Amino acid sequence: MGESIDELGPRPGVRVSARVLLVDPAGRLLLFEGFDPHVPDESFWFTAGGGLEPGEELLAGARRELREETGLLLPPDGLVGPVWLRRVQFTFESVAYDSDEWFFLAALTDAADVDTAGFTDLENRTVRGHRWWSADDLRATTETIYPLQLAELLPGLLAGGWDGRLRLVD
Repeated sequence: MGESIDELGPRPGVRVSARVLLVDPAGRLLLFEGFDPHVPDESFWFTAGGGLEPGEELLAGARRELREETGLLLPPDGLVGPVWLRRVQFTFESVAYDSDEWFFLAALTDAADVDTAGFTDLENRTVRGHRWWSADDLRATTETIYPLQLAELLPGLLAGGWDGRLRLVD
């Protein structure tokens, strides 16, 4: 990615998302399996999170998205970061997006049940399910997982904690 850390401010016309790397006490990461209705045979896995509402701050958006998609309401200090930034262009339902995805880390201290009752209509139509992934699962899979570097970068983030630096991911 060509940008330096100093150039990572807001970009006009870009969809801004807040995403959450939600990790359970066993060190497993929650991912959702989704698909584009225009390409239903191709599924992919992704973290909790989504687009910010107008005027919403990143941390508030991450907490809101996590609550809507998992039923978990974490305090503001329950999320660390943003730890990563993914700048990506993609197409979904034949609409092109230019997106900045800001990732926060949330490590649960107790086991939690995932409640997707807060899913939007779009999420209900395009998410097939969810599961908790271990580091070994992430390394071994041939399935598509976003961000692409997740299996490589997540273990170090969990083992060493966040060093306060924002990292670009693919």
